[in-house]
Amino acid sequence: MVKDIYEECPEYKKKLIALRKTSIEDAHELLKCYSDENAVPFFNSDNCNGDNFHYSTIERMKKAIDFWNFSYKNKYFVRWTIMLNDTSEKIGTIEMFHRIADDEFNHYGILRVDLQSNYENQAIFSEILEIANENFYEVFDVEAILTKAIPIAIERIGSLVQKGYYPINRKLVIYDDYFVRYKSKLI
Repeated sequence: MVKDIYEECPEYKKKLIALRKTSIEDAHELLKCYSDENAVPFFNSDNCNGDNFHYSTIERMKKAIDFWNFSYKNKYFVRWTIMLNDTSEKIGTIEMFHRIADDEFNHYGILRVDLQSNYENQAIFSEILEIANENFYEVFDVEAILTKAIPIAIERIGSLVQKGYYPINRKLVIYDDYFVRYKSKLI
């Protein structure tokens, strides 16, 4: 039986990275990611009430983390910090949730990935997708995972295709550039 992810948030580890629930103590290091102007275009801020996740102050970063923790407590989504295993450096975050909507993507998972631009590469992104593919269908009770990759995100798109994702070639609500992977695909 799967534990409720909102009661006990698991940690995940691969060769290069580990994921653990984001905490306020991560704010200073995560500000490196969220103040990185080269990284911001790659963030998925669709349906986030105008927040593009470009933060230039520690106060704004802490407000974001406070909101992420509020959202976790209210079972809206989970936000994990991405850490490098060899240095423990915090290089970004991922978010995942079970989407409920009145459209064809009802009960799909949405995966958002925010990385510092110097870590926007296939090795890191592939490990994030491996964690998602191995765990998130079950813990979020979804049959498919959607994630966004804009056309210039060559490294992301390479990892997505390699890990069994493909473009949906239509809008998710009003948004473009989504890729999907169904649970039934091999990992």
